[in-house]
Amino acid sequence: MEISILLFFQILSMFLMLLMGLCLVKAGLLKAQDGRILSVLLLYLALPCAILDSFQVEYDGKILRGLLLAFAAAILCHVILLLAAGFLGKALHLTAVEKASVIYSNSSNLIIPIITAVLGPEWVVYSTAYVSVQLLLLWTHGKVLLSGQKGADLRKILTNINLLAVFAGILLFLTGLRLPEVLSDTLHSVGSMVAPASMFIAGMLIAGMRPKQIFGNRRAYGIVCLRMLAFPAVSLLVLRLLKTAAAGVSADAQTILLITLLAAITPPASAVIQMSQVYGQDSEYAGVLNVLSTLVCILTMPAAVLLYLM
Repeated sequence: MEISILLFFQILSMFLMLLMGLCLVKAGLLKAQDGRILSVLLLYLALPCAILDSFQVEYDGKILRGLLLAFAAAILCHVILLLAAGFLGKALHLTAVEKASVIYSNSSNLIIPIITAVLGPEWVVYSTAYVSVQLLLLWTHGKVLLSGQKGADLRKILTNINLLAVFAGILLFLTGLRLPEVLSDTLHSVGSMVAPASMFIAGMLIAGMRPKQIFGNRRAYGIVCLRMLAFPAVSLLVLRLLKTAAAGVSADAQTILLITLLAAITPPASAVIQMSQVYGQDSEYAGVLNVLSTLVCILTMPAAVLLYLM
C-alpha cells in the first residue's frame, strides 16, 4: 500500500509539471512546436546520462542475476504484447498508430524518475532491461509497422545513443570501472532532468490541441482502455505468476518484477508520435492517445501496483 501511495503522489507531482508546460504555451512564452527542442534535449542528452548513471554501482553477482531476470521478464512481456496486438489488430481493425501505441510504452521517460523517487536510485539499473528490449523492437518492428517498409536499419539500431549508453553502462558495471567523481556528478545532474522535461513536453503538446480534438474521439477511449487497462491486466497476471518462480533466481525478484510491471503499464511511448510524423502517419491521433493515457495513468498505475503487491 505504501508504494502505491508514494507512486500516486509521484505521478501527481509529474502531472503538475505537465500543467507547467501547458501554462508556458498558454501564456504565450513558448509555442507548442518548441517541445521538439526539449525532446531532442531529453532523448539525446538527459536520458543517456540517466542510463549511464544508473550503472555506476559496484559489481555484485546479486545485481547481475537481477539484471538477467529483468531482461527475461521484459522479453516475456513484449512477446505477449506483440502477440496480443497482432490478434486484436485483426479483430478490431487497429491502425498502425493504434498498434504501436498499445505495444510501446513510455518506459524510458517516465520510469527512471518514478523508480528513483519511489524505490531509490539503486533500483534504476533494473529498468534499463525493459528500455533496451523496447528500443530494439521499436526500431525494428515499430519502424516497419509505422513506415510500411520491410527490413530494419541495423546501423540506426546499434548507433541509437540510448542503447549505446546501456552497452557502455553494462561494460563499466562488469569491469568494475568507475567514472571520475566530477563526471559522475554531471551525469547524475543532467539525468535528473528526465522527469521535468518529459512532462513539460506532454503539457506543451496538450496546449497545442483543442479540447474537442483530445476528448471528442470516441475510438481513442477504446485504445486507451487497451493500453492502460487490458494490457496492464495481462502483464500483471503474468508477472504475479512469475514472481514465485523467480524467487530462487534473485532475492529481490518481487521488486525487480515490480519495476518491469511499471515499465509495461505506462502511457504510450512519445517516440510513436515522433515516428508517426516522420513516416506520414496520423501524428495528431498518436498525440491524443498519449495525452489521454497520461491523464488516466494517475489512477491506473497505483492501482496495478497495489494489485501486484497484494
